[in-house]
Amino acid sequence: MKALLLVDESQDKIAIREIEKPSPNKGEVLIQVKAAALNHRDQWCRIGMYPGIKYNTVLGSDGAGIVVEVGEGVNGDWLKKEVIINPNINWGPNEEAQSAEYHILGMPTHGTFAEFVTVPTDRLMQKPSHLDFSEAAALPLGGLTAFRAAFTKGQIREGQKVLVTGIGGGVAQFAFQFALAVGSAVYVTSGSPEKLKQIEKLGAAGGFIYKAEDWTKVALKATGGFDVIIDSAGGSSMNDYLKLIKPGGRLVHYGSTTGAPKNLDMFRLFWSQASIHGSTMGSDKEFVEMVKFVSEYEIRPIVSSTREFDQIISAFDEMHVGSQMGKLVVTF
Repeated sequence: MKALLLVDESQDKIAIREIEKPSPNKGEVLIQVKAAALNHRDQWCRIGMYPGIKYNTVLGSDGAGIVVEVGEGVNGDWLKKEVIINPNINWGPNEEAQSAEYHILGMPTHGTFAEFVTVPTDRLMQKPSHLDFSEAAALPLGGLTAFRAAFTKGQIREGQKVLVTGIGGGVAQFAFQFALAVGSAVYVTSGSPEKLKQIEKLGAAGGFIYKAEDWTKVALKATGGFDVIIDSAGGSSMNDYLKLIKPGGRLVHYGSTTGAPKNLDMFRLFWSQASIHGSTMGSDKEFVEMVKFVSEYEIRPIVSSTREFDQIISAFDEMHVGSQMGKLVVTF
């Protein structure tokens, strides 16, 4: 079967290769992958900026497909089911945080960028009926991360003002859609005026160019501040967010693409009674809740582009540039 491997001998560091089709072990199923989606972790693996790198691993955490074979002890009712895959492996029993053995499908465990993949049945959920395979493939990792950040950590609810930074990425777009679904007024930031225009058409209450020197003053004047800020950048922007958070508000960080802040305005932090929450991925329980939420509100992931699997390296290159608005999907 065809698969995309992380390799050490290629300049691209990724290559489509023919490898042996897997067979399901006890408690597993074999899924014919119909669509898979990229995440930033795939690109970070490609450039060596992810822990536990293991070459000749099939990348990919997001996927949707059809169960075509079941292993020993698996209920035959799974056969021919259209499914999505929970990419969590060994989250553990603690809802508050993942276990020390936790990792994500696609590194170091073979992932979804292949024509077939085997996973245990407890990683499966039926594909939401309102989604096609490309939309369903875009959902798992980004949707789960956004769900935990928005609701478990951010406690977003109807009537609140929410700021989602860096709109265009997968997690950010889901956080925007989830907050909008429960009746929040959702604002966004971006470095691209075109992305702001696109997201405002989808229901954003407003948007701000974070590259503008006075963007925090503009945002504060327009909104009066935010109850919740969902961010993946960190860095020097932390002090901007502390200027914008309402008293008792919550800053939720699920990434640190610009590193740590050189200085943190501790006075603003304690005087505003604000709280800072770290968040990453989500538990298996939250995955179930997220899929049900998406089905209930008939949320459709924003797909930036879809291309054939043979063109997947071009999708990695597009992600590296950062021009996408929504998820990058490949189909088989």
